[in-house]
Amino acid sequence: AVRLVERVGYENAGTIEFLLDSDKRFYFMEMNTRIQVEHPVTELVMGLDLVKMQIRIAAGEELQVPNGLRPRGHAIECRVNAEDPVSFRPSPGRLTTFHPPGGPGVRVDTHAYEHYFIPPYYDSMIAKLIVHDCDREAAIARMSRALEFFVIEGIQTSIPLHRRILEHPDFRAGRLSTRFMERFLAEASAPSRDKP
Repeated sequence: AVRLVERVGYENAGTIEFLLDSDKRFYFMEMNTRIQVEHPVTELVMGLDLVKMQIRIAAGEELQVPNGLRPRGHAIECRVNAEDPVSFRPSPGRLTTFHPPGGPGVRVDTHAYEHYFIPPYYDSMIAKLIVHDCDREAAIARMSRALEFFVIEGIQTSIPLHRRILEHPDFRAGRLSTRFMERFLAEASAPSRDKP
């Protein structure tokens, strides 16, 4: 990614996306000339403030990246959307209760607040819930707790969907692919064999 932006002379925040196959080969997907929605994951794992860095670059300052920068720990982000967690239809309306979680290793980026009205016309994302911990297993546990304590009433949200994904054995084991959601949703909609 660094070689690519240096080669084209790009300066400022950008997102370069790759796919990684089971043989650990990378495949270039795309580059977006903007900061990624998931930038808090990068910030928590790398210990950087990407938004501050982007503003400084735009102001004409030199990019300041610490030497020996290495990832630490594991971060997960869930986009909390105002939508039905089964049909994915938008769920506009007034937030009668809005209590985001907090604590060490928990970050919530949001514009929402109690009594805020979610309009039907725009992106349904109302918050980004991001957690950081020492490894993937601990980060999953922290995210599960954070989702449990994220209380939103008055509309439907994607929180129940995120909780089910985090409980799925394939997700927990890291057995993921571009087809995970397709399989997950098919399993979720299949009739239960336990029911009469």
